Amino acid sequence: MSIVRFNALQQVFNREKVEITDVEKRSLLFGKNVFNKFAMQQYLTETAYNSVMDAIEKGTRIDRKIADQVAVSMKDWAMSKGATHYTHWFQPLTGATAEKHDAFFESINGGLALEKFDGKQLVQQEPDASSFPSGGIRNTFEARGYTAWDPTSPAFVYETTLCIPTIFVSYTGEALDNKTPLLRALQAVDYHATEVCKYFDKNANKVNATLGWEQEYFLIDEALFNSRPDLVLTGRTLLGKSSAKGQQLEDHYFGSIPRRSMKFMRDLEQECLLLGIPLKTRHNEVAPNQFEVAPIFEEANLAVDHNSLLMDVMDKVAKRHHFKVLFHEKPFNGVNGSGKHNNWSLMNESGTNLLSPGKTPMKNLQFLTFFINTIKAVKDYEELLRASVATVGNDHRLGANEAPPPIISVFIGKQLSEVLEELENVTKGKLSPEEKTDLKLNIIGKIPEILLDNTDRNRTSPFAFTGNKFEFRAVGSSANCAVPMTVLNTIVAKQLKEFKIEVDKLIKDKNLKKDEAIFNVLREYIKESKKIRFEGDGYSDSWIKEAKKRGLSHNVSTNDALEVLKSKSVIELFEEMNVFNAVELNARYEVYMTDFIKRLQIEGRVLGDIAKNHIIPIAILYQNTLLENTKNLKEIFSDDYKSMAKEQLELIKVISSHINQISQLTIAMIEERKLANNLSLEKKAAHYNAKVKPYFNQIRRHCDKLETMIDDNLWPLTKYREIFFTK
Repeated sequence: MSIVRFNALQQVFNREKVEITDVEKRSLLFGKNVFNKFAMQQYLTETAYNSVMDAIEKGTRIDRKIADQVAVSMKDWAMSKGATHYTHWFQPLTGATAEKHDAFFESINGGLALEKFDGKQLVQQEPDASSFPSGGIRNTFEARGYTAWDPTSPAFVYETTLCIPTIFVSYTGEALDNKTPLLRALQAVDYHATEVCKYFDKNANKVNATLGWEQEYFLIDEALFNSRPDLVLTGRTLLGKSSAKGQQLEDHYFGSIPRRSMKFMRDLEQECLLLGIPLKTRHNEVAPNQFEVAPIFEEANLAVDHNSLLMDVMDKVAKRHHFKVLFHEKPFNGVNGSGKHNNWSLMNESGTNLLSPGKTPMKNLQFLTFFINTIKAVKDYEELLRASVATVGNDHRLGANEAPPPIISVFIGKQLSEVLEELENVTKGKLSPEEKTDLKLNIIGKIPEILLDNTDRNRTSPFAFTGNKFEFRAVGSSANCAVPMTVLNTIVAKQLKEFKIEVDKLIKDKNLKKDEAIFNVLREYIKESKKIRFEGDGYSDSWIKEAKKRGLSHNVSTNDALEVLKSKSVIELFEEMNVFNAVELNARYEVYMTDFIKRLQIEGRVLGDIAKNHIIPIAILYQNTLLENTKNLKEIFSDDYKSMAKEQLELIKVISSHINQISQLTIAMIEERKLANNLSLEKKAAHYNAKVKPYFNQIRRHCDKLETMIDDNLWPLTKYREIFFTK
């Protein structure tokens, strides 16, 4: 056994005994380190408090004098929590979060000092924009960029730092982050959803998109993690024979949480509750060492911030427990990967879920309006929705009989499908009194009862209706939720805008009643959206053929999926909804494609290094041991040598074959990488996907075969069975 592998396993066995201690009540911990409404009421003047609330609820600007008051109060509150520094906490296009810490400390004349934090420091900072991915928006020599305070997401204290959620924009005003376009998309869906809500409530003036994410992850011992160079450098195991026991007994899913993992979870929950992250659920997932955590639904912008913060906190808490959290979508071959289901809905200012039916036909008509318009939006922009979840890691997961396929479809269940079929047959134009009664009582009126007992689910559907929300299941575990949420809210906003135009036109031109106009437009949408609705098995080959007949996209790889970002219709969509301009959208395309290339490039380099410097030398070493054995057998059993050494000779031959194949395939892969690196962005991505990536599995297959042949004491890499079942 290699020294690294031996030491890693020894460290795990020597871990101290796990003790789980009681913590305070969850409700008492919640939000204690957040500058929320309660804290603001304590520290702000009434004028300052009202100004901040107007900024949050109405989007009004905060006056500079008020900003100074807020800054001083925020500093005093943060220092009472032990803060010594502050940072603008933002989400650049790296997919992670970023922060630059500055001390409250300021020196003054006479060798004295004081703690200072004013409105200017609160509202704006200037980090280096050139060092973050910008897709060509900023050149290396153009370093200036700005972070600007987002008052809709409350500041918080983590450890000794006051963290202020901000947007990140370039010197010329383009968005360089994930939060800015999300806020624009949320503003768009708020406006257009509110306009549609006025059909049902004339006093409607606010709609919030809500999000409830489900974060899946793997939790493994840090010593075992550090013993695997592929895990350390790429986030996934590029080699490794499947364990004899994996997830096939289905004994881990919802099973008893291991005590050491439970200690980590309790610690994590306590940290998150202090930060206002409303964690509700925890459980074992399907694969060994895989878990899930999920919160209560929140407003989408806050939910996105909380998920990004959660991932940061998970990493830090894991270190305290000698764990490593894996967010890669497919860190281990042969067992399930990890997703981040995004449960999305719309809620009006009174707290009513617009995707939940009510007790009256009018409420149910409102439900159908938003329900059908969402399906229509997905139908029109399914390829864009697929692009929003496109990453190298997610390419491994989607369609792998554990997650939805890369073909976007909508599942609504048998009962609701029948309702839509009945609505489709409603008479076009003006309705008779009898038809109106039949429609409202026999079709729309029965929706609450249908949904009450509708517990049907389809795990193969990328976009499924689950009672009072749509669950976007295709999102990967490492993703920033802002990206798919920006796309989803944008396309729904666009669809609701078109819906209102069509309804108003029927009311004006055809002299139809409001309800009749709504029914007529929804009826046409149901017909137009049939191709996106699918209730069957998304893993079946027949669905791939059927989807092709329906004209649905099937972009298996990220580089193909991202091409839609360059289409004229998508550019026009984002510009019309004021979410991205053409420059910002093209920048995203370049950033995402470059990330795709670089990750495959890194994986290729790491795989080549491990194959040449770890696997082949050990295989040769073991082969030499076998050769020495056969020589000894020949000396002892000279007459019957070939019979006595038959197995050893055959093993030597097979090992030689695998060594040769690994060497030749690695050389070929390196040559293809060299060719790819001289190509343009699109051609480089295509070449890496088509010519370089296929070598990964070929090389892996031969390495994994050697793992089953070579003496366990010699094998250099920690094995799957050790990672999964060494506690």
